[in-house]
Amino acid sequence: MNTVATNEAFEHPAFFYRTAEEYTEQTVSFVRDGLAAGEPVAVAVPGPNLELIKAGLGTDAEQVVFLDMTEAGRNPGRIIPRVLRAFADAHPHARVRIIGEPIWPGRTAVEYPACAQHEALINAAFAGRAATILCPYDQEGLDPDVLADAKVTHPILISQGRAHVSDVYDWEVVHARYNERLLPVPDAATFSFAAEELSAARAFAVEQARRLGLSGDRLGDVELAVAELTANSVIHGGGRGRLAIWADGGQIVCEVRDAGRMTDPLAGRLPADPHQIDGRGLMAVHTMADLVRVYTSADGTAVRFYLDL
Repeated sequence: MNTVATNEAFEHPAFFYRTAEEYTEQTVSFVRDGLAAGEPVAVAVPGPNLELIKAGLGTDAEQVVFLDMTEAGRNPGRIIPRVLRAFADAHPHARVRIIGEPIWPGRTAVEYPACAQHEALINAAFAGRAATILCPYDQEGLDPDVLADAKVTHPILISQGRAHVSDVYDWEVVHARYNERLLPVPDAATFSFAAEELSAARAFAVEQARRLGLSGDRLGDVELAVAELTANSVIHGGGRGRLAIWADGGQIVCEVRDAGRMTDPLAGRLPADPHQIDGRGLMAVHTMADLVRVYTSADGTAVRFYLDL
């Protein structure tokens, strides 16, 4: 695979492909180049593409860590901490090589903004790290707007086996574009809370989720996620907030909104320091939920999490 030399330790190319044959040829070449250089290699792509790469590698596949991105990256917000950084941090003294394909045909319009922000934030999360993360994009199956965003979130672009530097690269533009204004809440059950109502807020969320059809362990996920987010509102969001919960498209949606402003775009997306006492709440929500969207502006912050029914 043709590459473009850079002065940065971190390389983040987007690879645009049209056919399964092109996909297999380029990704297998990328993996084998890494293995030949003695680099630890991981592949996190959707299941069918995972099988293409495994078959193309043959016995070399035994040296690679494979993850199905439709499972590991169901919520784009947990890909950086649970997939990319988890692998890189497990090899602190080596340059790592990863294929990560978080966007595929079938991702919904609700999920896509979180995917685009994820691709943007990789650049911040890995700044200065000795790593190469290749992100494939299906030119035939993805919307042109998705492909256009990829050119902004990736400093290197690879197409038809040739690489060049993106002349529109500016990941912060994409991150800001999808940090939409605080969205209106649809017809939903709501509960306003302050410090003394945190327990009642958790109970309210669980009861409403049960009424909307959620059951089993997922009710525990609702309780824990709401506990983390409402506590954050009390501590960092002006001492109070509002909880809303509703059903939409086969999912339970829960939002916690407050007057605080989240200034760190990587909040909840980096592995927590083992000596850190707090700051794990949003990470826990990303881990449990099928999707998390964060909206923050001068008017306040809203965190929405989605759980499949």
